[in-house]
Amino acid sequence: MQEKDMVNDVLSMLNSSITGYANVIAQSSNQQFRQTIQQVRNNCEMFQYNLYQVAEQKGYYKPAAQADQSDIQQVKTQLGG
Repeated sequence: MQEKDMVNDVLSMLNSSITGYANVIAQSSNQQFRQTIQQVRNNCEMFQYNLYQVAEQKGYYKPAAQADQSDIQQVKTQLGG
């Protein structure tokens, strides 16, 4: 397996984990447990972002094109913001 494939696999797994943590947090009533999972999620997000930066620098990952202001405003309007 090539390094690029491994990095992209890890990024994909991290994205899934972050979504899973958000679901657990949303469904937890125990405040201490919620805070613990939030810390785990935050650490996972930081690691994901750092790995993403490495992947982008190495050309392993190409981000989507930047949205222009009209697209951003349209989404804000649709979401009531």
